[in-house]
Amino acid sequence: MFAFVLRRFASMLLVLFCVVSITFFLMRSAPGGPFDRERELLPAARQALELKYHLNGTAWQQYTGYMGRLVHGDLGPSTKYKNRTVNELLAQTLPVSATLGGAAFLLATLGGITLGGWAAARRGAPEETGVMIASLLAISIPTFVPGPLLILVFSLWLGWLPVGGWGGAAYLLLPAVTLAGPYVAYIARLTRTSMLEVLGQDYIRTARAKGLAEWRVVARHAAKVALLPVVSFLGPLAANLLTGSIVVETIFNIPGAGGFFVNSIQNRDGFLLEGVVIVYCALLVGLNLLADLAYPWLDRRIKLYDEAV
Repeated sequence: MFAFVLRRFASMLLVLFCVVSITFFLMRSAPGGPFDRERELLPAARQALELKYHLNGTAWQQYTGYMGRLVHGDLGPSTKYKNRTVNELLAQTLPVSATLGGAAFLLATLGGITLGGWAAARRGAPEETGVMIASLLAISIPTFVPGPLLILVFSLWLGWLPVGGWGGAAYLLLPAVTLAGPYVAYIARLTRTSMLEVLGQDYIRTARAKGLAEWRVVARHAAKVALLPVVSFLGPLAANLLTGSIVVETIFNIPGAGGFFVNSIQNRDGFLLEGVVIVYCALLVGLNLLADLAYPWLDRRIKLYDEAV
């Protein structure tokens, strides 16, 4: 197990290095620059700005300097938000996006697995059809549609919850439900399909032949194995949700990190874009590793390393 984790950690570092390098040179090769939208600058002023933001010298010199600072945890200065570093911006906004994403992740996971398992247990019944139709609708409707509808009903008509902003749990409920909605549907459909496949296996028939109650067959013998495809989906999903959603954060006026990704591209803020990419990539590869480590616990037939080692 230790050797597997060590190999995966080494591969994670390699993936991060490649992603950072590719993103860096793509940003530098794109036409335009972070100061092109400013009024016409004198050559001396432009040179001073480039020196301040480490944009002087050749692309290779900028790259080696950036990687050297990155090793020490310095993500660089923001060229858009004056006198602020990328570390400060992400430290301020990532906890907000992580809180929203974590709440949405819990709702999506618990709701999706529950609905999918219930639909599989009610195969052929009207309840299964209802869950599948509702899931299809949730997947098909864009996120910017249910968000305003929830605000209209629960904030403007009923007055139960705030319209937007960021504060306590009351401010979190509507955006978390909006963000989790489509993923509840994805997980429900995935859980149902996987559960139906597992319930048709020979060892499940054997468990039933022993006289075990159906709920015990599902809970003790089928559930863990049926969750394997769901766990594979949850790794990338968690990384996506924890880094924020620009649509949901915009609708509910949440000061998260979601908008930084789009704005950094529009503003040619290369260091900020790099910082967001690094955070997303690190979460993605890290959570995928956790998903891989969960496989042997869910299904003892799965081995993560060579037994002979």
